[in-house]
Amino acid sequence: MDFTFPAIGLVHSCFKEKFGIPRQPGLAPLACAEIELLPPYNDPAALEGLEACTHLWIQFVFHANKREEWKAKVKPPRLGGNKSLGVFATRSPTRPAPIGLSVVRYRGIIEREGKLLVQISGVDLLEGTPVLDIKPYVPYADCVLEAENDFAAAPPALVAVDIPAPLMAVCVDYWKRTSTDLAGLITQVLQQDPRPQYQQPDPERTYGMKLLDLDVRWQYRGEEGNYSIKLTQLLAAQD
Repeated sequence: MDFTFPAIGLVHSCFKEKFGIPRQPGLAPLACAEIELLPPYNDPAALEGLEACTHLWIQFVFHANKREEWKAKVKPPRLGGNKSLGVFATRSPTRPAPIGLSVVRYRGIIEREGKLLVQISGVDLLEGTPVLDIKPYVPYADCVLEAENDFAAAPPALVAVDIPAPLMAVCVDYWKRTSTDLAGLITQVLQQDPRPQYQQPDPERTYGMKLLDLDVRWQYRGEEGNYSIKLTQLLAAQD
């Protein structure tokens, strides 16, 4: 059976490309986004009662997944990209139906330039992500205290992030201009180590990602098992 669903909204995210996005929601609490509700779903009446919620479920489409065929087994980044699991035992975007599900922090509703926007944070959502539905997170039903997942029993270890003084000054200036904690956001994102886990840290290689309106670049220091990340550049992003 096949079904067709409308997109009720589009995500405007601090993450402008796939590389660097946290692999789960909530790992970077400062990562913010807005959901622009599309007609005819941009009716404020549809959002009445949302103010009672602190968190929301967001159902969305992995629209940037270019692989056309799904596979029964995939290689999750959490397992280093070297071990396969059944696709239904993972959160891989390469699925029979490329639908994602994230819990995010609800921040409020605003209207801007005639658009109705739902503000959220702690996101793992890419710019332009189509949203299929918004649902309230219900703690007594959705928080299962005895739940277990042996291959992801604990969050991954965090990597130390060094922001040199000249780049910290750039972050301070950015905060003064935009009220965005850029240094905090960069730290939360990079400490998750966006590098593919099957790659060894290479001190000669520079990694980069588009974050907000910036190109963020960094290098690794140290060796596997004992390394850190050093921010090397913050540049205006080029389209």
